[in-house]
Amino acid sequence: MARFRVMSAFYADAVGVGRVSAGRVVADSQGNALAGDIVWNGLNAQSLPAGFMPLDASAQSMRSSSRWATTPISATILGVDSVGG
Repeated sequence: MARFRVMSAFYADAVGVGRVSAGRVVADSQGNALAGDIVWNGLNAQSLPAGFMPLDASAQSMRSSSRWATTPISATILGVDSVGG
């Protein structure tokens, strides 16, 4: 199970993802998603965007294996980061 809170808006050219606003939750599969989550099948350490805050141990492990492992994540969502277009 890997679920992340999105701390800044982003766009992913993946089926069912597209534009995602800050504050939403993204799961790596339908089986791991809760109601209201965005499902990004195939989300992994290589495709993980910056600003994804891990919500569980599996997500933390994925982030630790990514290029963002040592990059701090903002604890707040700023207005400029929440613009989804």
